[in-house]
Amino acid sequence: MRRPESPLKTIMRQRFYFLFEVLIIFLGIFIFMLIPTFLLPFLVDVNAINDVTYERLYNIMRAVIMVVAIPLFLYLSNFIMEKQRKSLILDEDITPSRNFLNLFKISRSNFKFQLLYGILLLFLIFIPLDFFIYLIPEMLSFASTAIEPASQYSINSYFNENYSIFLLSIVLIPLCVAIYEESLTRGFLTNRGSDYFNKMSAVIITSFFFGLGHFTYILSPSAAGLPIIYPIIWFLQTFLVGIILSMVVLRKHWIFPVIFAHTFNNIITSHSIWNYINGIDFSFMTFYVYIPLLIIGLVLFIWQFSRIKESLSIGWKEFKSYFTRDEQIGENSLETVVRIMMDFLFGLIIFLIGMIIL
Repeated sequence: MRRPESPLKTIMRQRFYFLFEVLIIFLGIFIFMLIPTFLLPFLVDVNAINDVTYERLYNIMRAVIMVVAIPLFLYLSNFIMEKQRKSLILDEDITPSRNFLNLFKISRSNFKFQLLYGILLLFLIFIPLDFFIYLIPEMLSFASTAIEPASQYSINSYFNENYSIFLLSIVLIPLCVAIYEESLTRGFLTNRGSDYFNKMSAVIITSFFFGLGHFTYILSPSAAGLPIIYPIIWFLQTFLVGIILSMVVLRKHWIFPVIFAHTFNNIITSHSIWNYINGIDFSFMTFYVYIPLLIIGLVLFIWQFSRIKESLSIGWKEFKSYFTRDEQIGENSLETVVRIMMDFLFGLIIFLIGMIIL
């Protein structure tokens, strides 16, 4: 009779197997991302069109490739790791690739609920957070500098164009960015990570990864010499948003609401940045955009209070459970601390792998 595995060994084994699968998926994404990098110059005459057109095509291809590459290489990793994973994932009803694609399903019966969740996320989470953060002195200046719109190799040059060109880009590019980021983070890392270990561990690992991705704007050459407090604020904001979005995806198994909210928030934020670059004070966005949107958010909060209260109650219980012993693997208090530390460590490792490969 085999001795039961120690909780510490289980914690490490779960995360290393997941890390190996992440490596497979990231390599697959890297291979597919070579397509827009090398193919676009042959498909379009870069010298005959403006850089903004190239940016639009690049972002479209990047979003499509992400949705295609992840399920394809999940299928491959499932085949490679089938034997090793049997001792970790015992209740898998469908293949990982199909599980990922199911996140994108929208039916007639649930479309209005998915849309409602997206609207609530936009008005109650994204918009208030962005508004109050941009009220911090010089925060908008940092954001406008960090995205490097004037850089020779920037994919954000549309911020330097006139409003009509900017508007054409800002309708399309934020959607592509949201599909890319949400497919990778919530669609793959959170959703798949929850198959390997505690759901809240998957949430924390993914959100730390997501937050670090925004903290790295400190490495932008144009942001050199700027105070470190601004990327820290950006990290904390995206870490918090990442937790909320991950919990929504895991609870509802929908990705459309987070893509919807992410897209429209990026459109609003991009207008704030474009205005700043073009010398328009943030007070314009405050009075004509954010205050009306905050009022709408307040109305939505009152209208959907019972639904919001229920979701907050469930979410808070799940979040608190992360800091208690995981009875499923038989943790003690010390092992709980180790698990939490390992989650942040593996979130950092996955981020560093992503920095190198992606």
